[in-house]
Amino acid sequence: MDSILSYIMERIIILPGIILGISAHEFSHGFVSWKLGDPTPKNQGRVTLSPLAHIEPIGFILLLLIGFGWGRPVRIDPRYYKHRRRDEFLVSIAGVVMNCILAFLLMGLCKGLFVAAPEFMNTDIGVILWRIVMGAAQINLVLMIFNLIPLPPLDGFGLITQLFDLERKPWYYRFYNLGPMFLIIIICFDITEYIISPGVAFFYGLFAGIWF
Repeated sequence: MDSILSYIMERIIILPGIILGISAHEFSHGFVSWKLGDPTPKNQGRVTLSPLAHIEPIGFILLLLIGFGWGRPVRIDPRYYKHRRRDEFLVSIAGVVMNCILAFLLMGLCKGLFVAAPEFMNTDIGVILWRIVMGAAQINLVLMIFNLIPLPPLDGFGLITQLFDLERKPWYYRFYNLGPMFLIIIICFDITEYIISPGVAFFYGLFAGIWF
């Protein structure tokens, strides 16, 4: 019974971080695309921080339960961009940059809470608050590193596509269609753990060194 309650408590603690991380990530894609001249995200109601616009139910539940999931991808129309490769690169990188900034600010918030209210932060409620905020920071780092994996449909593949103009390669569209299968394989064989854990540890240590 205790183990079940502990599991439920852990899920509740990470819930705010998951909602914030997904919503901010997808909002950033839509906002940048809209600012670059594409009305599609705005027309579809994606230029908002409301979780209701960005949460995909199955992806959200899987992320909550097993640590792997997804939000609703933001649709864009690159035909509106003035500089297509540059602008697609900016849209691709927007989400991971937002997750990085959020992780940094959330850790700074924890530092601020300890400075402003050290006695409160040592209470049971303060400890729970600490776990929620620091957990949200870690979740944003996980989302950032995961999305930088250079496999379609992740942002990392979008970045290298624009950097190296991969759409001109004869194998591009075949590889793009197979990308989700490769992604599932590396997740099932836990290969992503060897990518995500070192990346999260690096940035967590970097930000902690700055704030603490």
